[in-house]
Amino acid sequence: MKIVGVGHYIPDRVMTNAQIERIAGLPSGSVERTHAGVKERRWVTHETGSYMNAMACREAVADAGLELSDIDLIINGSGTQEQAIPDGGPLIQRQLGLGDTGVAAVSIHSTCLSFLVGLNVAANFLGSGQYRKILVTAGDIGSAAINPKDAESFVLFGDVAAAVVVTRAEEGEASGVTGYVFRTFGEGAYLTQVPGGGTRRHPNFPETTPEDNLFQMDGKRVYMMALEHGPPILEELRPGLSRDLGDIKAVVSHQASGLALDALPKLGWPADRIVRTIHKYGNCIGASIPITLYETIKEGRIERGDEVLFLGTGAGLSIGAMIITY
Repeated sequence: MKIVGVGHYIPDRVMTNAQIERIAGLPSGSVERTHAGVKERRWVTHETGSYMNAMACREAVADAGLELSDIDLIINGSGTQEQAIPDGGPLIQRQLGLGDTGVAAVSIHSTCLSFLVGLNVAANFLGSGQYRKILVTAGDIGSAAINPKDAESFVLFGDVAAAVVVTRAEEGEASGVTGYVFRTFGEGAYLTQVPGGGTRRHPNFPETTPEDNLFQMDGKRVYMMALEHGPPILEELRPGLSRDLGDIKAVVSHQASGLALDALPKLGWPADRIVRTIHKYGNCIGASIPITLYETIKEGRIERGDEVLFLGTGAGLSIGAMIITY
């Protein structure tokens, strides 16, 4: 698998910490003190999820030197969905002007790890030869369901989109997936959730409350579970990785929180190899990994032949990691 093009979409609306503090009734300066590194985030105004994804996809296709007609599969790896039915794949396809083409368009939903899982699915499709040029995109509007009464999560989330085009590597090229591990620990399923919106607490049920449709998180317990299960997963991916990055040039991590990112150098990893975007975008759910990858590539932090580590957690609780040769 070779990443041949990247794209992104950033809403114009900037929400500073001061604005967030006023909305949530928090003391001035408290966000910076309690959520290290988060300075601002983007929130949508008119944009839908499918619009943001389509804009990112258009840039990625152009960056790859291709036309939209060259794409034979669209994988929507967004952690938030525009509506319950249909899934976001057809909505993105339609936004791209491909609604009458029949090009396959599907969604993979694993919250903050949706893009990473989608990338692995794409690699397997390429390996089987079933598809040749695949768009993998993630665009999330986390601002739609955050609760201003829950300061822990309200200050974190932002809205962005990012996409990649992947193809098979040519003969003699080093690009590819060299390792992938994904594990789920369902005992943490209710630590990160939106209980409403489904058949258990449908919006039309009289017992469903408005709070059921807002995001809920026990960040401390999620963090402790990640600390417990993360190192063994890294060792499974590559022995010694939980202590030393070796030749890996960049860590493109889910931007879960400043605290989570600050924990990575404690593994013995050089801080300058851990790419941070949380300071200007916050936690962007499924879009966090691809927007961080976009900036890693555009800033020239990796070159062809370099190894990159993708890493993150998602509701479930799931933990995923992948090593690619870019």
